[in-house]
Amino acid sequence: MSTKVRIGGHVSAGGGLTQALLRAREIGANTIQIFGSSPRQWNAALPDEKSAKEFRALSREMDVWPVFLHAPYLINLASPNVDLRQKSENLLRNSLKISEAIGGEGVIFHLGSSKGGNPQEAREHLARIVLNILKEVPGESKLILENSAGGGDKLGSSLADLSKILKLIDKNERVGVCFDTAHALEAGVMEKYDSANLNILKEELGRLIGWSKISCLHVNDSKTSVGSHHDRHENIGQGEIGLAGFINLARIKEFKSLPWLLEVPGFEGAGPDRRNIDILQKLFDEK
Repeated sequence: MSTKVRIGGHVSAGGGLTQALLRAREIGANTIQIFGSSPRQWNAALPDEKSAKEFRALSREMDVWPVFLHAPYLINLASPNVDLRQKSENLLRNSLKISEAIGGEGVIFHLGSSKGGNPQEAREHLARIVLNILKEVPGESKLILENSAGGGDKLGSSLADLSKILKLIDKNERVGVCFDTAHALEAGVMEKYDSANLNILKEELGRLIGWSKISCLHVNDSKTSVGSHHDRHENIGQGEIGLAGFINLARIKEFKSLPWLLEVPGFEGAGPDRRNIDILQKLFDEK
């Protein structure tokens, strides 16, 4: 695979951290996303120094980088429930510690829902917690906000909402954004991934977010239609975005320069696979 484009996906770290890198090689990935702990539990144990050191060394040796963590789905920093916010803060803090230990680029996390509460208060809760965590966990790993599919009072379903949150965080250098292609369609941010709409998206990302803040792409086709607010991913070319949409995406240099991370079901139902990666790689090989 060309080192000019970083293409990979979410892989399992079951059996030990280095197993994730071996799985990346099996599917032809040169960048990965992993869970640092169970995505459905509140505890996140740090790896021992030996395991972390081995992972960092093997990641570079195998040319699999950057490495991203995805935070557990339980986290809701925007909740009006104080106890839930505190538990979420503790879990995200530990996730960032894990990322820092293994040399990760950062932790991608879902912003959560206001659960019918005041949206501005929800943004303020999130921003305050993010800044607290970054202060308490020094280093280079980032906290990376992911756009949502919307619905259920979720934050981050529009670029304008993400922009409001970033302003509250006050342009901290260790805060990034992950743009999910499926979520943008499902939220109605993108009606179609054609040249005209992608050029508008490129301008709005630059104006509202800033390209220096965008850490990676979640490159997923969508099983559900525009504005559905249902977060359901599909294999590349098999969903509502379609192969033509990803061809158009690959033509824009700003997107091409970012890591492309798959979170798709896989053609055999086992998650991101070589076939999906090969489809994306061909978009660049044909240029």
